[in-house]
Amino acid sequence: MKVVVLTGPESVGKSALAVHLQRLHGGLLCGEYVRDFIDEQQRDTTLADIPAIARGQLAREDCARALDPEWLWLDTHLLSNILWSDVLFGSSPAWLNEALLHRRYDLHLLLEPDGVPWVADGQRCQPDATDRRAFFTACCEWLEDKGQHYVVVGGGWAERQAQAEAAISRFFGA
Repeated sequence: MKVVVLTGPESVGKSALAVHLQRLHGGLLCGEYVRDFIDEQQRDTTLADIPAIARGQLAREDCARALDPEWLWLDTHLLSNILWSDVLFGSSPAWLNEALLHRRYDLHLLLEPDGVPWVADGQRCQPDATDRRAFFTACCEWLEDKGQHYVVVGGGWAERQAQAEAAISRFFGA
């Protein structure tokens, strides 16, 4: 199984690019649990919600992994939970980092905030370009610090698709 994670700030096209890659290469797409959690709760999240959100994301990922697809496309993973918890609440549960590092992710596609417009959707809360750039930088620093394989993807939609496809081809020979 080849496991590819799309990560980065909000409203950079992670979901759309994950769908595109899944259609192109096949496999399974594992979506972002927190969106469903917020829809169900009909309220803003709190620090106390972060463990449940993280467990939900892990459960969703585990179900997809259990099916053993050739490709597993993750719209997000615990890195987003960690960084959003830090941004919104000033901290995150310590076990999230360890849980994240105990899983195998072959490649992270880190999407830049520049080149695409921020789009409000009722859940997003970071329209400021400086905040989005800071989140991107935090993602990059975590991936570097933890020795994760990643490729930065940026530009407009067509460029993002082309860069992601090229990274998949280079990394997997697919």
